[in-house]
Amino acid sequence: MKEILLACVGKPSAGKSSFLNAVSDATAKVGNYPFTTIKPNHGVSYVPVECPCKKYGKQDQCRPRYGRCVEGTRFVPIQMMDVAGLVPGASTGLGLGNQFLDDLRHANALIHVVDVSGTTDQNGKEAEGYDPINDINWLRLEIHTWITNNLLKRWSGIVRRHVAIKSNVVDTLQTQFSGYGSVASVVQKAMDKSGIKTPLETWDEETVKKVVDNFMDVRFPTVIALNKIDMPDSDKNITKIMRKYDQNKLVLTSALAENFLRKIRKQNYIKYIDGTDIVETKEDLPDSDLKPMDDKLKNRVEKVQDLVLFRYGSTGVQEVLGKAIELLGVSPVYPVKNVSTFSSTNSTKPGAFRDCILVWPGTTVRGFAKILHAEIDKYYLYAETVGNMRLSEEAVINNSNNVICYRTAIAISSKSSITNNDTNNNTPDKKSKK
Repeated sequence: MKEILLACVGKPSAGKSSFLNAVSDATAKVGNYPFTTIKPNHGVSYVPVECPCKKYGKQDQCRPRYGRCVEGTRFVPIQMMDVAGLVPGASTGLGLGNQFLDDLRHANALIHVVDVSGTTDQNGKEAEGYDPINDINWLRLEIHTWITNNLLKRWSGIVRRHVAIKSNVVDTLQTQFSGYGSVASVVQKAMDKSGIKTPLETWDEETVKKVVDNFMDVRFPTVIALNKIDMPDSDKNITKIMRKYDQNKLVLTSALAENFLRKIRKQNYIKYIDGTDIVETKEDLPDSDLKPMDDKLKNRVEKVQDLVLFRYGSTGVQEVLGKAIELLGVSPVYPVKNVSTFSSTNSTKPGAFRDCILVWPGTTVRGFAKILHAEIDKYYLYAETVGNMRLSEEAVINNSNNVICYRTAIAISSKSSITNNDTNNNTPDKKSKK
């Protein structure tokens, strides 16, 4: 199964590297000058999803193998990438050129980090009163231009081949879009969204651009992270942007505030719950092992609380990840050995809901068996969910059936791969009882 990869994009100095550091284990270089990032930074982040441990009263027994679970919110690992800063004209070689656009080919969704304070211009240089709406517009235009130009350069040859072999439109376009990590279903969705029914050989340049526009929406769903919300001029820009763009794709963030809170939490000055406004100090918890803060540090914490946490409810960075996963439509699935205790077998750390795997929309029960392990699919007998309810092989996994136990004709060796092999405890080489 292809791992989920989110890419942070945007102009230099918008806060992309700070955002990556705030949501992952990466240590991306940060600076207030253009092109701090030259090569893509990679890290592992943890996206919040609902864990069934709370629904079934198993919070005390919930033991994630990877990530963590906090009061029924599961933090599941995903891959993150910080692409070097783009500037207007990157698709034609300006700035650091379009080599960094190529990095986007591998991403499933984009997080466009925008400096909403208006203190940096389109090239990432210090400025006053810059309108961040420009950044939202030109970045999409650069990616659109990059894809469109690649198509138009070869368009006459594409049309001739399309007519000669009597190919359908989706197959022809998929051949061209495959380099952007596309599959035929993505192209089909883009064509359905575009509403274009005319033969491909009659398309003009504007029609091609419309196809690319819809392809981008499907292939590169984008969350816009309005960063630096604690800066003086951010309020007026936020209001203006909220009026113009789809608010379901906008999230208010302060990556620097999140980094600060994570740092002093690690130093044991505070207890801080990610994605909330809850920050507790030694004064709040006098019997705890937290270290007392001096006046300078205390003032910094209070400033973050006043300008970010109490005002917006959180730093916003966890919400960005959740929104990206929502746009992709992926679902968390919890493979277990027992649908009553929700335990796994062959584990040195017993507990409930040990594993959580994110799957793509449309994944079926049998399809998930193949993802878990080839032998689970090979010796598959049946699958069941909570309440010992049998599941059809063709049932699509959703939030009502995402706790799954697989029964196989033989026991699957615990040495063969992940969690997935912990789903059965039948006697080797003997048929399971139904």
